[in-house]
Amino acid sequence: MNFTEGEYIFINKPYGMTSFGALAFVRSRISRKMGVKRVKTGHAGTLDPLATGVLILCTGKKTKEIERLQLDTKEYTATLQLGATTPSYDLEHEVDQTYPTAHITREVIERVLPRFVGDISQVPPQYSACKIGGDRAYKLKRKGEEVALAAKQIHISELELTRFDPVRMQMDIRVRCGKGTYIRSLARDIGRALDSGAHLTALCRTQLGNVRIEDCLTLDEFPQWLEAQEITPAANN
Repeated sequence: MNFTEGEYIFINKPYGMTSFGALAFVRSRISRKMGVKRVKTGHAGTLDPLATGVLILCTGKKTKEIERLQLDTKEYTATLQLGATTPSYDLEHEVDQTYPTAHITREVIERVLPRFVGDISQVPPQYSACKIGGDRAYKLKRKGEEVALAAKQIHISELELTRFDPVRMQMDIRVRCGKGTYIRSLARDIGRALDSGAHLTALCRTQLGNVRIEDCLTLDEFPQWLEAQEITPAANN
């Protein structure tokens, strides 16, 4: 492995950790292994702290590929809790409002989902990394400031209902989509389309481009994997 010239590392990001936290974990161990202060490392597409799944890390000269990798199609699986919303559209915040759900059936859901396939307009979450005048939206929200984000055009190529639990009022979906799609916002919009509310209780990125979650290392597995690699020393060593 030549981490200076550039390598791809596929990580299954754990629940509760930021994408940067996962990157820092990997980078520090590679740098220590190579005996250098810091190996240049970047990631191709942020995952929310409460999301898991495919995180592609690029080292060295491969960091130039990040922008291209971010354009690749992504696949997610998600669980939506119907009948309630949170400010962040996921479990980062407590439920702020509840809605009726008695009218929601599998048939109703199957009729609604096709509205979200194709080129659609989507407003990003207020608790997101979107920038407003140079500041991150989530930082402004946490300061108590009002945040207004413009709708963006996104593309969803597939949206499938994989499970519906009418007792718990939960549904699972599989989504294939392009760059800039927020699954949290999709959950919000599906809830509204069902004349109710919804928020995410689980989210996993199962594929990014040709990389599937089965191809990824956990952070627990990474140190042993790194130890087994034959590594080209840094040029200045």
